[in-house]
Amino acid sequence: MTLVELAGVTYTYPGAQEAALKDVGVTILAGEMVVLAGLSGSGKSTLLRVINGLAPHFHGGSFAGEAHVAGLDTRANGPAELAAHVGTLFQDPETEVILGTPRAELAFPLENRGWGSGAVARAVEETALALGIEALLDRRSDTLSGGELQRVALGATLVGRPALVCLDEPTSQLDPVAGDELIGLLRRLNEDTDLTVILAEHRLERCLMAADRVIGLDRGRISFDGPPAEFLEWALTHAPRLVTPGAQMLAGVGLDPVAGVKAGRASLRAAGYRFGSKSGASEPADAPRAREPTEAPSTAQAPRTARSRRSRDSGDAPALRFVNVWHELKAGPVLLRNVDLQIAPGERVALMGRNGAGKSTLLRHAAGLMDPTRGKVQVAGRVALLLQNPGDYLVHDTVDAELRGRAASYEHFGLAQLAKRHPRDLSGGERQRLALAIVLGHEDDGPPPAVICLDEPTRGMDRAARDELCVLLRSYEGAVLLATHDPELAAEFAQRVVLLAEGAVIADGTPAAVLGGGIYFSTETARIRAGLDALDHLAANAALLPAQGVAVLKDARAAIRQVGT
Repeated sequence: MTLVELAGVTYTYPGAQEAALKDVGVTILAGEMVVLAGLSGSGKSTLLRVINGLAPHFHGGSFAGEAHVAGLDTRANGPAELAAHVGTLFQDPETEVILGTPRAELAFPLENRGWGSGAVARAVEETALALGIEALLDRRSDTLSGGELQRVALGATLVGRPALVCLDEPTSQLDPVAGDELIGLLRRLNEDTDLTVILAEHRLERCLMAADRVIGLDRGRISFDGPPAEFLEWALTHAPRLVTPGAQMLAGVGLDPVAGVKAGRASLRAAGYRFGSKSGASEPADAPRAREPTEAPSTAQAPRTARSRRSRDSGDAPALRFVNVWHELKAGPVLLRNVDLQIAPGERVALMGRNGAGKSTLLRHAAGLMDPTRGKVQVAGRVALLLQNPGDYLVHDTVDAELRGRAASYEHFGLAQLAKRHPRDLSGGERQRLALAIVLGHEDDGPPPAVICLDEPTRGMDRAARDELCVLLRSYEGAVLLATHDPELAAEFAQRVVLLAEGAVIADGTPAAVLGGGIYFSTETARIRAGLDALDHLAANAALLPAQGVAVLKDARAAIRQVGT
């Protein structure tokens, strides 16, 4: 049965210079699990808004073409009518959770439909167990972390069992374990209940192996439509920024790109690599020869900058210091637990940990938005803080008004084409860049910040935008403390990784030391090549990124050949 049918859909936001969708035609069948792939601003979020009726009924603008969802014409039926068939999870769960507790949030849509109390209680319990939020049901919503809010918002989307669910970056605020569990849950619901899933996601390595189909978007047009394996082959040539890290590494040694760790390791085995046998291996005569990596070596594992090294060695005052900091709630959990941490001027530090580990709380203490109940926080100047929800910083009707016409901000943050757009109509990545431009300010606002604190700054960003953000942050003289769930970002950008659990620092070291041997807090590249034979004498744990992985695999291939002779 056809559940979604779009024909010649062209949509333009109010004030936009060009259409966000251009002559889009696509058919999605009931029971399919579809991933939307594309760079920031390619039209993924807009396509979801067309399917759920928000475009044009809520956002306005001009709409041409035909869109039918669950047999309803979206031009004649607005979001309220479509909501009976389509559940939607947006990029900003903070704006979706509106009631006092998660239990009330999950029960609300069912009570609106007239369900009995027993049926409501059962559905809430089943949904909470499926998402792992049963312990949160009676917590106050305003005490939840961003990742916890995201799971609660997803629960409210799924609890009524819609025929179709549209999800916009649903893993963007989830830790690696919760993100993988969410994709697994969606696949299980897809298989067990015939739920149709349309998922827009930048972290494709998390979801491609679960998808039936990938629809690629490029500047508002469909650029690809087919199975995940064919998508990766196509992307290598036509959209390299969409290729997953593992597929990049495999392609770098001449192997076909595949999705996922299991498939990646199987591909290496078939090429003659061995895992964990400690017996050596001979390489098949017809195994593909390695190609030279095309990427420049990553700077993630480089030594700290001379400026940072000098400040640590010479005893200069740190840019930011936590001295035995605690934050204890009178009738609740301990949010920070004896944190003793310092960051040198110019140092780049990634803050990682599971949802609720205390990352956002630590950043709020750094910026002075929260005070410790014990201990003290010392800063060497102004602290700029970008919180998880960029919408909190957007108060004007145009991008130009938000930036007060600052030409330098447009240039630095790639916002020149968006000057007349309403900030709420931007993609998640575009809103994030705009909020960062606002937070960092302009030279006319005074001296630059001594410390820049960012809470999940790449949420909604593609890899190209993420790389641009890294370049931008490296250009600032101040220290950078960045909370993230993205191991790839930590490996690429940070000189140091601090891992939190239950509000305490449990690991603090180089990215290689903290992330190299992990299962979840590790990169796809490292997980695919983990345990290769003939690597004992190599710095295997340093291979966190694709170019590094290619170099390690080439060394392993040479070692295998030597054992064979």
